[in-house]
Formats: sequence, structure tokens, C-alpha cells
Amino acid sequence: MSPSPTPKLRSIETVRSQSQSNVLHVLVTDEDGVVGLGETFFGASSVENYIHETAATVLRNRDRYAPALVQETLRSYVGYSGSGAEVRGNSAIDIALWDLLGKRHDVPLRELLGGPVVDSIPIYNTCAGGNYVSTESRQSTSNWGIASPQERGDYEDLWRFLNEPAALARDLVAAGYPGMKVWPFDIVAEQSRGDHTADLSFGLGVLDAIRGEVGDAIDLYVELHSLWQPSGAKRLLRALEPYDLVWAEDPIRPDNPVALAALRAGTTVPIAVGENIGAGHNAYKPLLDAQAIDVAIIDVGWSGGITTAMKTAALAEQYGIPIAPHDCTGPVALAVATHLVTAVPNGFVQEVARAFLHEWYPVMATGLPIVSDGMIRPADAPGHGVVLAETFLADPGTTRRTTALLD
Repeated sequence: MSPSPTPKLRSIETVRSQSQSNVLHVLVTDEDGVVGLGETFFGASSVENYIHETAATVLRNRDRYAPALVQETLRSYVGYSGSGAEVRGNSAIDIALWDLLGKRHDVPLRELLGGPVVDSIPIYNTCAGGNYVSTESRQSTSNWGIASPQERGDYEDLWRFLNEPAALARDLVAAGYPGMKVWPFDIVAEQSRGDHTADLSFGLGVLDAIRGEVGDAIDLYVELHSLWQPSGAKRLLRALEPYDLVWAEDPIRPDNPVALAALRAGTTVPIAVGENIGAGHNAYKPLLDAQAIDVAIIDVGWSGGITTAMKTAALAEQYGIPIAPHDCTGPVALAVATHLVTAVPNGFVQEVARAFLHEWYPVMATGLPIVSDGMIRPADAPGHGVVLAETFLADPGTTRRTTALLD
């Protein structure tokens, strides 16, 4: 019996929310009414315009919408190795098409990716608060979104690691989190422009408090947000060596593999890089060739979607490098990352921002991955499992824009 023809795409829709202005959801609906959900983060208005004004013209009246084929067709003539609006939009579309494919075949996403290598994988908590990076489209202390004393809930982890790191570490251990990530050096990095004269005492004090309270009962990760010059990063990494970190993340901009390789060669601290280097697994190869990284971080919504992320994971595996997907952007991103990291042989660990997971992810969507006993596993529903909540879609602060794809 010949397979039934694949229905065409009927429409593409974008969804935005005033409460999380950086998040953009993309829904593609086929002629049978099956809906695939994608997501990306940062510059939502620009990405939204690209999707409706440019990408929609490519998707209109297509007989086939296989994710790899669509990604190839949407690839821009310029900026294809960056994380600009086109790449973020294409990433969200790719995720939506994979989700649609899983729903049409009635299988979870990771079954489409080859099946689970492991059922679940360890997590670490990124110590953000619920409003972290929720307004500006940049990574800056001005966009930390720390709640006022009157508004702080149970998960204002950014304020806590700055002000009560020992108590936070103790609480995370009690809650079953095997790891925590903090970024106590960002303030001084901005003040000093990341040079070698920066005063490291406050940040080191945070790490001292954590280790003094819980010892090695929790794995410790330090985020550096690419804010350092090579000389400043070299000095900082040397100071971090006694803390037995799982990794230091993005000590300098990752578009300089030679300088990054020199940093890695001069320290015992493992180096993790990759969430912000953009689309195309080709962006990782210079880093791998230069032996500049110990862990490859992948943001599926910034780097070309699932289609490209699988290529990146396979490339890293050839170099013996594990992957660790990025979270801290949205519920779909977390779900897709969890499917990915459990479906590849070099999956290492999954980032979780518990403030997001407990506060605004459940308001926005259902079908989230399952977190238990320091591990995470994807939902068993078809596709990636996440569905936008009807109450979220009906909220007055939610806006929707639709473009028809059939003439």
C-alpha cells in the first residue's frame, strides 16, 4: 500500500506575551489540523516579522515540509552562521516541523531522533529568578530582573546566590539538585571591561560560601557570559582552579578559537562554550580543531533547530566532546533539549532554571519534561510534548499573528 500523501501546511502563526517579551512561539498547522509548536528567544518582534514576511513565502504551497529540506531552503545568503533574526526564526520553524512530524507519526521526538540512549539525564540548576532576561534582548546585569523584596518568591535564586549563597546551596542539595550554576563575576567584569585588574574577591567569596556550606555535595558551574578579555580570563580561571568546577562557561567570546585554546591549555578548569555561536555546526569545528573546549553547549532555538543540533552533537562526538544543551529561554526549548540530550551518545547534562520551571513555564504551557531526583526525562507524548495552555493563549497580554500558506 502506498503511503498517504503528506498534507500541505495551512498556516503559520506566531505567539508573543507581554510577561515574557523575549519568547516567541511559532505554530505550523497542516491541512489536517495537526499543529507543530516551535520556539525561540530574543528580539521577538524582529523574528516575528521575518517569519511572516520572508519565511512564509518559502513555505507557501509546498508539497513537502521535511525539516531538513525546509532548513536548506530557508538558509539565508548572509548571516547563516550567526544567531540573527533569520536563524532564530528558522530554528523555531524547524522545531515546529519536527513536532508536527512526531504528532503525525504518533511518536515522541526522541524516537524520531533514533530512540533514547538513556531514559533520563542529570540536571543542574541555573540560579536565575523568574524575571531573568525577560525584557532586554541582551545578556547584561541590567536585565537580571531581580524581584523586589516584597515580590520575591521561593525561587529568586539569582538574588540568593548574590546575598545568601550558602543557604541557597543547602536548599538545592535538600531539593535533590546535583548541581548549581552561578555568575557572581559579571558585575565586576562589566565594571572593569573584563581586564586583568578586576577585583575578584566578591565572586570568590560566593564560591567559598557554597563550598564551605555543602562541600562537594553539589556540583558547581560558573557562568562568565563572554565578558572577559583573554588576560582577565586567564587570571580568573587560575583563581577558580581550587573550587573543582564542572566547568567555567564562556570565559571569552567563542569566535576566537586560538585565544580560547590558549586559555584552556593554561588551566585545569574545564571550558564549556557554544550556546551563542549561532547556526551551523561549522561554527563548532574551529573550536574542536583548536582543542579549545571540553564541553559543547547547544541552544536548539538559536543554532538552526533540531536538524542542525543533531549534526552538531555528531560532530562533537567525533572529537570525544560531550554536549550540554542550554535552557533558560522557554518551555519548548527545555523539552526539545531534553529529547536531544537523551537521544545522543555524548549527552552529558541538562540545564534547568527551576525558577522558570516552577513559575512561568507552567503558566505558558503543559507537557513539560519530568524532573525528579536530580534527573530529567522528556514527556511521552507525541512530538516534544509541550502544548501552549489555553489560558495563556486567551490572556489579554498574549498576541497572535497568522499567515495563510495556501492560496
